[in-house]
Amino acid sequence: MSIKRLIDVTGSLVLLLLAIPLVCVIALVIASNSPGGVIYRQVRVGLNGRTFEMLKFRTMRVGAHAERDSLTELNETDGHLFKIRDDPRITPEGKWLRRLSLDELPQLVNVLRGEMSLVGPRPLLHSDSGYTGDARTRLSVTPGLTGLWQISGRSLLAWEEMVRLDLYYIKHQSLTLDLAILVRTVSAVLSSKGAY
Repeated sequence: MSIKRLIDVTGSLVLLLLAIPLVCVIALVIASNSPGGVIYRQVRVGLNGRTFEMLKFRTMRVGAHAERDSLTELNETDGHLFKIRDDPRITPEGKWLRRLSLDELPQLVNVLRGEMSLVGPRPLLHSDSGYTGDARTRLSVTPGLTGLWQISGRSLLAWEEMVRLDLYYIKHQSLTLDLAILVRTVSAVLSSKGAY
């Protein structure tokens, strides 16, 4: 087991254990305020193009993904990203979960399974997996729970900037860079900059 993988497993286990009370509260809030499951599973593209089910706390009403095509004109991003600042599909509790990135907590399970890492490029939707060129290079490393994109403005950045940051990470990845990104993730989450 590599040092990076050991850190991923240890860090995920510690975070999951510490977050158990919070996870229980979030699950109760979601279950009591909107119909549907608490966990949302979405097929994403991982290392070397392999697909996996990424886990998130559900922040949208049931059936929201099927509504995406009808909201295309509201998309505020470019490339393979799809983001709407005031997305009408998001539930009231989903707004604060996203603002604080708490909807991402279940992805610690993806990290434990080896499908994701604590730090790396964010995995894209399987339906958006037709990217080529520099963007395809993102598939040469395990996708991450956080990365340079998340600490540099998240949804405020254009697709090309996200790819540029991911390529920089891939070229310069090290335990030192990972630790720096993890530390900066805390302030990025607390500031909620670009989180919607």
